[in-house]
Amino acid sequence: MAASWLSRRTVLSFGVNKLNSFLPAVVQQIAHYNPRPLCLNIKSPYIPCKESEKTPEWQKTEKYERRLFGRYGGASGVDPARLWPSHARLEELAAEEREWHPPMEVMLENIAAREREKEQRRMEREKIIAANMAKMPKMIADWKKQKREAKQKQREEKIKRDKLLAEARERFGYALDPRSAKFKEMVAEIEKEEKKKRKLLKRRKREEEQGTAAAESSQ
Repeated sequence: MAASWLSRRTVLSFGVNKLNSFLPAVVQQIAHYNPRPLCLNIKSPYIPCKESEKTPEWQKTEKYERRLFGRYGGASGVDPARLWPSHARLEELAAEEREWHPPMEVMLENIAAREREKEQRRMEREKIIAANMAKMPKMIADWKKQKREAKQKQREEKIKRDKLLAEARERFGYALDPRSAKFKEMVAEIEKEEKKKRKLLKRRKREEEQGTAAAESSQ
């Protein structure tokens, strides 16, 4: 443990001594730093000729003239009056200012309008929710009625199928597969017979009603 502590102390003292030897050199370099002056040829600056074909197009723009005037001032030969925006450009800038930086009154009015619109949407949403909640009992009752009717239909179909299977067993002496052609033919025959019976009953009922009406009229 003593050896470890001694080694750490040695490394620490070596690092501190190295840092102390390095700092004076850095401070000396900073103290003697002499940056190169910015080279601007104020006496004879480069002014591109707009009439020359060799002059790039970007050096013929108003933006580049503003840059020259900002760098060389009057020595650039640029008339500062030409750098001022035109009336059309000033109107565009004013329109952009009004659009992107409106007055405080307009900003407050826009905020109030958004709040009113938000409140209107909230009220409409609450009305829709209230209307749907009012319809909820009827919707639940209709759903339960549909479930009951579906179950009742399933029970009736099951009873009818069991009855047909029993009749097929009694007629053929063995159980038939409900998907077989023989079973389907039997069902079609039974339905045809039941249809005839219903028509016959309907005719008899109509004849009885006509006879009753004739008897009443004769009296």
